[in-house]
Amino acid sequence: MIVFLRHAESAWNAIFSRCRVDPGLPDPPLTEEGRRQAGEAARRLAGHGIGRLLASPYRRTLETAAIIAERLDLPILVEPLVRERFAFSCDIGTPASELRRLWPRLDFGDLPEIWWGGLIESDGSLAARCDAFRRKLAAEPGGPPTAVVSHWGFLLAFTGRRFDNGSLLVVERQRILEDGDRAE
Repeated sequence: MIVFLRHAESAWNAIFSRCRVDPGLPDPPLTEEGRRQAGEAARRLAGHGIGRLLASPYRRTLETAAIIAERLDLPILVEPLVRERFAFSCDIGTPASELRRLWPRLDFGDLPEIWWGGLIESDGSLAARCDAFRRKLAAEPGGPPTAVVSHWGFLLAFTGRRFDNGSLLVVERQRILEDGDRAE
């Protein structure tokens, strides 16, 4: 089983949802409401037997995952393939050296210092990342039930569904691995 979860509300989301104008906040942190949403997500995940969390390297996903991990005593694995599609100011990430300083217990592996791109990501590039992530999941057929903390754009491309902040979708692993079908 895989549970897809959109990160909880960030400072960028809070402003953008009111005015629909990019507020110019690179890699924003969670809001107080976002921290509450992450706690609620942990409560909803508690009954699913999750064995690990995968999170993109953005602060909002790492903060969401950290709240869930603390409450459910789970490891967090940083997975750059599930990062957001680069399009807005919030998609400007934090350099890998700073992420390592902020989260010293997480393994950022060989994450490049500048890992988020700089141009709006094409549909083809996003589809290729989704396929690479699907192949990675397929390579571990007996893997533990996993929660994937990701973003609106990636989750839409991967599952075909729109996610609100803090919302989740439970999918049987086999369903998303077969022929690249979306998890609908």
